[in-house]
Amino acid sequence: MNKTLILNHKINKQAEGTYYTVPFAVPDGVECITVSYKYNKHSGKVNKSDRSSRIKNVVDLGMMDHNGRFLGWSGSSRSIISVGKHSSTKGYIMTDILPGDWFIIVGAYKIPNEGLDVRYEIEFASDQPGWLTGDIHMHSDASDGQHDITTLAKKAIKTGLDFIAVTNHNNYTDNLNLPVVSGLTLLPAVEWTLYNGHFNFYGITSPFENSFIANNEEEMLALINSVRDKGALISVNHPKCNICPYIWENVDCFDMVEVWNGPMRRVNMNAISWWHDMLQSGRKIPIVGGSDYHSDFHPVRFAHPVLRVFSKSTATNDILSAISQGHSYITSSVRGSVLGLRCDDAMMGDAVEWRDGLEFSVAAERVRFGSKLKLVTSEGIVAEWKQFSCGNIRASVKVTDTWRFAYLVLSKKIFGWEYTCAITNPIYIVHK
Repeated sequence: MNKTLILNHKINKQAEGTYYTVPFAVPDGVECITVSYKYNKHSGKVNKSDRSSRIKNVVDLGMMDHNGRFLGWSGSSRSIISVGKHSSTKGYIMTDILPGDWFIIVGAYKIPNEGLDVRYEIEFASDQPGWLTGDIHMHSDASDGQHDITTLAKKAIKTGLDFIAVTNHNNYTDNLNLPVVSGLTLLPAVEWTLYNGHFNFYGITSPFENSFIANNEEEMLALINSVRDKGALISVNHPKCNICPYIWENVDCFDMVEVWNGPMRRVNMNAISWWHDMLQSGRKIPIVGGSDYHSDFHPVRFAHPVLRVFSKSTATNDILSAISQGHSYITSSVRGSVLGLRCDDAMMGDAVEWRDGLEFSVAAERVRFGSKLKLVTSEGIVAEWKQFSCGNIRASVKVTDTWRFAYLVLSKKIFGWEYTCAITNPIYIVHK
């Protein structure tokens, strides 16, 4: 929960032309500090008929942490600034927020004779769980992409993404120097690219001890086990692709299935069917999607699709943990349809124990005309909606005792083919 501290501070005329600090106490558990300030910027008139003669007051702003470390300076150009671990105002350092006395740097530039009252409003924000949007499959010029990783990060911020993963082919050099970008989390990742299939490794900087080479099933599984022991989260990429499908025999060595790669097309629909068959066999495995973006002016577009993740925070570990738990859904773009699926306190990726009267809560927003929303279960399609009020819907569906999982699919027919526009991870129903 956010807390606010008000500091009413008076700058005396004698302080004009000097710099000094004003302390404020920071409590424990804060992830971001936002400081805003107000004061009367004009005072007095030499000539009431001449507005240009009004005296202009100027107070400059900066900040130091609990150790007296300089964090940034914005002068009088900003009336509000923020500092945090994952995001800070330009000109201010991103840093952990530790409890203690922090300091506002006051620049008393122009002060009237009678002194100047300044009101500082300091907001302490804790990380709150919420939905984040990201693209976890793309390539930089360290591999076969057009742009360097810094440019990709800038594109991500401009697009409205909260996190990205640059997944170069058998190449982790970008991970060694991930740029620090305010408001964007860069997940370390590599696309392990073999002739029998591609995997993405997430969460570790250097997945390979010596080489990426694996020429047979045994060598492939040995490297997979090594990477997993290091803490990597592993997805199988575009498994039904016409050019580079997954053709290894083992289908138990990965943690997630990339069912949506680049533009929605038949190979992605086939991947969704493949994943559904895994669910039917009793396997609980989450799905992910990513653009596989390489360059501009190409059918594969940046941040199409995106992965929407319900995460505890914007920290790398929290995002990857949420993805691994299936607390996510895939949608066509940042502006794509929004889906919601809950059952009691369970959300996508969770399990709920069967009981009589159990109901699923279904929600959809920003649904385009002509789309169809389906609730798919182990028993097939059990509910379908074609009418939406201003592109939105809220509904509840009673769970029967034969269901073992359920997920939402939003689709639309294009040239006679039905294509997915958004898809959620399942909620699993446990029967005792």
